[in-house]
Amino acid sequence: MHKTDDFSLAQANLISVEEALKRIESNIEPICGTERIELKKGLGRILEEDIFSPVDIPRFRNSSMDGYALDTGGEKLSKYFTLPVVGTSWAGHPYQRPLMKGQSIRIFTGAVVPKNTDTVILQENIERTGDTIKVLQTVTPGLNIREAGEDAHQGQLILPKGKALTPSDLALMASVGIYDVLVKRHLRVSFFSTGDELRPIGEKLRDGEIYDSNRYLLQAMLEKINVDIADLGTIKDQRNALAAAFKDAASGSDVIITTGGVSVGAADHIRQVMEESGQIHLWKIAIKPGKPLAYGKLSSCHFFGLPGNPASVLVTFQVIVRPMILRLQGIKENISLRIKARCQSALSKTPGRQEYQRGIFSRDDNGEFIVESAGAQGSHILSAMSRSNCFIVLPRRSSGAQAGEWVNIEPFETML
Repeated sequence: MHKTDDFSLAQANLISVEEALKRIESNIEPICGTERIELKKGLGRILEEDIFSPVDIPRFRNSSMDGYALDTGGEKLSKYFTLPVVGTSWAGHPYQRPLMKGQSIRIFTGAVVPKNTDTVILQENIERTGDTIKVLQTVTPGLNIREAGEDAHQGQLILPKGKALTPSDLALMASVGIYDVLVKRHLRVSFFSTGDELRPIGEKLRDGEIYDSNRYLLQAMLEKINVDIADLGTIKDQRNALAAAFKDAASGSDVIITTGGVSVGAADHIRQVMEESGQIHLWKIAIKPGKPLAYGKLSSCHFFGLPGNPASVLVTFQVIVRPMILRLQGIKENISLRIKARCQSALSKTPGRQEYQRGIFSRDDNGEFIVESAGAQGSHILSAMSRSNCFIVLPRRSSGAQAGEWVNIEPFETML
């Protein structure tokens, strides 16, 4: 990776990505408020109580395989011995009669293992003739049996307060009979686009007008992180209209996200309106695309002003906004997966900003990760965004990469 210290003065004064995250995080306190919900609605929600198991998991000794249960007497048994089969234990229908030493029963996965048996032989290692089996393997006590409480004991903490619930968590709670859970209330996020040139899909465009794609991008990314979403549409580049939109959004939101209007153009009013209505804590960071990002607060409502170009929206949301929203939800750990890949394309870059180029990664025949550019990297290029499946992260002082060099990538699948 090529490096240089030749930043322009303007670039040198930009806030680094790491510093921006620290400054924003210093203003973040997780939201308050809880609700009790049905377990089936809990995916992605944040636990507001410790979960203790009311029962042993498993609740009873059961077989982990289809086969035959018997008693070894606690001793290792040589293969090729025979036993009579006196019954069957089905899942949900246990074998009820006493099992004598020297007898066996047919048993299926999940079925109760009788108390006076200590091993289960796989059906593949049995030769059965009528009601007699020949065991074709050496047998030791304890084979293929799940003990009661092996996963968790009654009263044991199984999920801690503050955990974002996964499908496995829901299954775990269902397995112990938990029907509903106390979770943190949903975070409320409002967003709108700014720009006189923007029109909704379905309308006919006039000269100089474009369709508003950013709201569809933001809606999709927000849906991935389980928040209540309010799409406030498109607001004209007029200070009074923007001030009214901010006032309306702040009254019922924890977070406001805007796109466009944060640069230095004559029609870019977001910063001025925010400074009049609330506080701007930072503006302009050393990131590409997305330098004009702004962060501030309107009373207790957090504001993120993203640039108007779609690639800038994608990058700044994933790198800056998303981790801060997760922090507001009470999720403490949010580490982006960053892995090494050998670059297949020559990548150009001007030192001064940490750059997130859109790339396509895969594995080569040797199992190594490789990555190539997804195409033109302009912040307005949607086709490269659509083709890409990762960010290629080039450090602030980098001047690019040559084909064959190792670079850092962040796969989208872990974040989008």
